[in-house]
Parts: sequence; structure tokens; C-alpha cells
Amino acid sequence: MKFPVSDLHTMDIEEADTTKILAHAARQRDENKYGDFLIVDADCHHYETDSIREIVDFIEDPVLKQKARLETSIGAGVVTSLLPPRVGEQNISGRVTRYSLRKAEKTDVGNGRRPTQLTLRAMDAMGVDYGILFPTPMLSLGVHPEGDTENELSWAYNRWMTEVVLPQEPRILAMPYLPFNDPEATYRTVKKFGDRKGVVGFLVTSVRYKSVYDNAYMKTYALLEEMGKPLAFHAAFNWLDRMYTNTNRFIVAHGFGFTLFNAIPCANWVVNALPERFPKLKVIWIESGIAWVPWLMQRLDHSYKMRSSECPGLKKLPSDYMRDMYYTTQPLEVPDDLSILEMTFKMAKAETQLLYASDYPHWDMDLPGRIYDLPFLSEQAKRNILGDNARRVFGIDAGARFPAQQSKETPVGAARSA
Repeated sequence: MKFPVSDLHTMDIEEADTTKILAHAARQRDENKYGDFLIVDADCHHYETDSIREIVDFIEDPVLKQKARLETSIGAGVVTSLLPPRVGEQNISGRVTRYSLRKAEKTDVGNGRRPTQLTLRAMDAMGVDYGILFPTPMLSLGVHPEGDTENELSWAYNRWMTEVVLPQEPRILAMPYLPFNDPEATYRTVKKFGDRKGVVGFLVTSVRYKSVYDNAYMKTYALLEEMGKPLAFHAAFNWLDRMYTNTNRFIVAHGFGFTLFNAIPCANWVVNALPERFPKLKVIWIESGIAWVPWLMQRLDHSYKMRSSECPGLKKLPSDYMRDMYYTTQPLEVPDDLSILEMTFKMAKAETQLLYASDYPHWDMDLPGRIYDLPFLSEQAKRNILGDNARRVFGIDAGARFPAQQSKETPVGAARSA
């Protein structure tokens, strides 16, 4: 539902309701034939800053906690010292008018009830059965100049998410934020939260400048592989990055940022033979779309055939390793010529490797119908992409909602065997 910019200040406050904003999504849900599909949203967002006063209480460093409490008590609840500034305002553009209105929506407050209620309203409107919840402003936390701040805030957020939010609703799942700039803190996070109920993997926000092939991370990868928990890289943008400072339109910084901040660590992951070292570790690339996948495959294969001596650990083409990785759909780049998209799906082995993602409430979100309406997909492929692939990757026990789809893998949050 769109609202003219000139009407935003006079509109009825009830129009901020998620259910009303997603009324067209609900109609599409009801009119389409995917009502009996298992649908898992591999990338649904909330604004953790709306609950910052709750999260601050979990900060363990007494000095940082005092500073954060002071800011939240005298300001609007946004702890500016904890989050780095980000140039580029994507919040008021696109087809979803959501950002300026979300704070006006009525929910219960305290004890994590607000993000739970808002997330469930969106999930129900779109027909989503399980949603994997991510923070939003914290996607830029990896470029904070104070490493201790990232460590403390991510630890507080992960405790709040696993101790307060996840226990309230089995349909909401999460991948705890990894403070990837600090390898020891990253390892500590996996050890602490890996067996928590509702934790289905771990998240690296890829707007940062740490090398995925650093030996300091190998014990974390080994632990994740042992636990059977996926490692996901969630892209974003940084218009202050020197590569993008010569662009004068946000659409360029956004379009290339969300692509390259995943493409570069993906390339490094492959050519440094990490898939050979950790063959059972599932790796997911989130919110980059998939148009970049064939490009990177072809580029790496081309170079590898001439310079394979630089990649002695590889036993097959780079594209073969990339086809074993997982990718989320959003934003799904749909060209006028669908044969192009069909070939992209083929190169990425979409039927088994692609995971549906809405990215709600962002301006470029995609509904489940984005996948269901693709004419070149079989019904089984649609079922796989919309839910079954995610059920398998994340070990989701969907038996409560779909008894016939009881997971044969480790249920969500189950402790690993010794």
C-alpha cells in the first residue's frame, strides 16, 4: 500500500498497521495456489533500535552500559554511540512506505513483545510459516571504529534475542550476530549460543574488512561444521567505502554494495579452498540477489584455468564449489526476458540451493508470489525454493504446522550429540 508523501503527516495513525500495509500481499496469498506450501523466510528484518532499551540491559561492560542507558534515557531511544553513521537514506524510497510509520504501530511493549508481534503480523499477511529474524541498523556495526563496542553490543543483542524473543514464538528463528572483526569473540559467540533453542545458524554482516581465510577463524568454521549450523553472510552497503565515493546516486552505491560485499568474501572463500577444508559446512549468501552468481562463476573459472597454481587446494572448478553453496532470492532480479533468469537459476542449482527471502520491511522486498509465478519452475522446484530447501539447510522441524514434512535432520535448537 502506497501513501503520497504529501499525505504522510495527515494520514490516520491506524494506517501504520502492518496488516493494512500488507493487504495486497494477503490477497495474493489467498488468490495463489501456494496455501499448502511450507514457506520459510530466510531473511526477515526487525529494527532492533526500537527495542534498544531492552537490549542495553544485556550489555556486560559497566562503562558502555552506563553510557548507553544515559543516551536512551534522555534521547529518542537511539544509541548513536553504538552504531556507526551511514550515508545513504534508503528508508523513504521504493514501493513499501514503512520506515516512517513503524514506530506508530500499536503493539505490546517490553520483554521483546514488539518485534515478535510485528514479525508475526508480516509473516501471516505474506503466508510465511517460519521466519529467520535479523537486525537492521546493526548490519553496519562491522565498520564501527571501536571493536569493543561491536563485541559488547552483539553479545547483548544475541542474549536478548535468544533469552527474550525466541522463547515466545516457535515460528520465529534467528542466526546470532557474529562479531567477526574479533576471531576470539566470534568463536565465543558460537560456543555460547550454538545450542540455544531457535538458533538455526550464525550471521556475518559482510560490510567489514576482515579476510574470511584468516587462520584465526578456522576453529570457528570447524565448530560450526561439527554443530551442523550454517554460516551466513548478509550483505549491505557502505557509501563511505572509497570504491563508492565517486558515485553520486544512492542506487549505484546500493546496487553494487549489496553485491560486492558478498561477492568478494565468496571469491576468497572459494579460491582459498575453504570448501575443501570444511566440506560439510553450509554457507549462505543473503540479500545479494542471484544475478552476480553466474558472473562470478564464469570469471573465477576463466582465471583458474590459466592460474590454477595459485589455488593448489582446489580439486574442481570454482563454479562447482559455488554450486554447492546457498543463496537467498531477494532482491530477485527479474528481466523482461525470463530465459535469462532461467539460466541464472540453472547455474546456481536453484532447485536445491536457493532459499526464499522476503527482506521485509525493506523497500525492495519480495513476496512468495515472486517465486510461485515463475513459469519455468516446476511445482516441486517452487516448493523447494519457498520452504523445503530452508527446512533442510536449517534443520527446521516443521511438523507442528506440516506434519507430513517432519524434518529428518536435527530439530531447531536441539543439542548436538557428544
